[in-house]
Amino acid sequence: MSHIVQIQTQVRDPVAIASACERLRLSPPIHRTVQLFSRQETGLAVELPGWRYPVVCQLASGEVRYDNYNGRWGAQAELDRLLQTYAIEKTKLEARRKGHRVTEQSLQDGSVKLVIHVGA
Repeated sequence: MSHIVQIQTQVRDPVAIASACERLRLSPPIHRTVQLFSRQETGLAVELPGWRYPVVCQLASGEVRYDNYNGRWGAQAELDRLLQTYAIEKTKLEARRKGHRVTEQSLQDGSVKLVIHVGA
């Protein structure tokens, strides 16, 4: 039976975010305090291509804090790509922990189809 799932991503797993960064060929995330434009944030900082400030993942709350000045200081597409890749890596990690196999297919519209083979 097929199920279509829509997910609102919360970033809580440091292993999955590190895997996403590696997959996207970004620098590894570093837990630190960073200065955004008007305030400081502490968490797992990820440097995105073309962004003035890093994004900061608050693992306890799952929130991602950033300031890209409505796209002037960084393309939203880069953050969207990170969050999509995080969701893929997190899903694969959890499925494999339960002994399942995962196949992945990139679709023409930019979305990704994951199939979890239970008990495989």
